[in-house]
Amino acid sequence: MKNINLKFIGIACFLLITSFKSYSQISKAEIIATGLTCSMCSNAINKQLKATVGVDSVSTDLNTNTFTVYFKKESKIMPRVLKEGVEKAGFFIGSLIISVPTESLTIKGDNTFSLNGSTFVLLNGEVKKSNGETKMKIFDKGYVTQKEYKKLLKTFSKTTSYPLENEDDYHIKTVI
Repeated sequence: MKNINLKFIGIACFLLITSFKSYSQISKAEIIATGLTCSMCSNAINKQLKATVGVDSVSTDLNTNTFTVYFKKESKIMPRVLKEGVEKAGFFIGSLIISVPTESLTIKGDNTFSLNGSTFVLLNGEVKKSNGETKMKIFDKGYVTQKEYKKLLKTFSKTTSYPLENEDDYHIKTVI
C-alpha cells in the first residue's frame, strides 16, 4: 500500500513539473494604439481586448494610449488576435511589445523560435533577459505605423521572410 502511494505521488509530481514547462506562451502584451481621439475610443479597444478568449485583464493608460493585456496561464494567444481586436474596434496598432517567459525560449541556429505554431525571427540576433522574462517588439506590417514599416522594409531587406508578410511569422527584436 505504501509503495503504491509513493508511485502515485511520484507520477503526480512528474506531471506537475512537466506541465509548468509546457506553458510556452505570451504572458503579457503592451499595445500602443493609434487614431484615438477620446476616452470613448479607448473604451472601444478595451472592450474588444477584454472580450478576447484567453485574456485575463486589460489595463489602460489614456495619456499614452497604451493597453497592457495580461493573459490566462493556459491561453495560447498570438499577436495576430490582438491586432484583429484593435482593428475590429476601428483603430490600429502603433507598437506591440510581448513578454514571454525566458525559460520557454529555445532559439535555433537561424535565429528563430517557435511558439504555439508561429515562427518568431530575431532581427537583432540576441535575447535580452530581464527578471525571467523576455520582452520583444514586433516589427511586422500592422504592428508598427505605416510610415515606420516603409522604413523597416529597407532596413530588414536582407531578412528574406520580412517582406513576405506571412501572418504566422513575426519579426522581433528583444527590448529591455
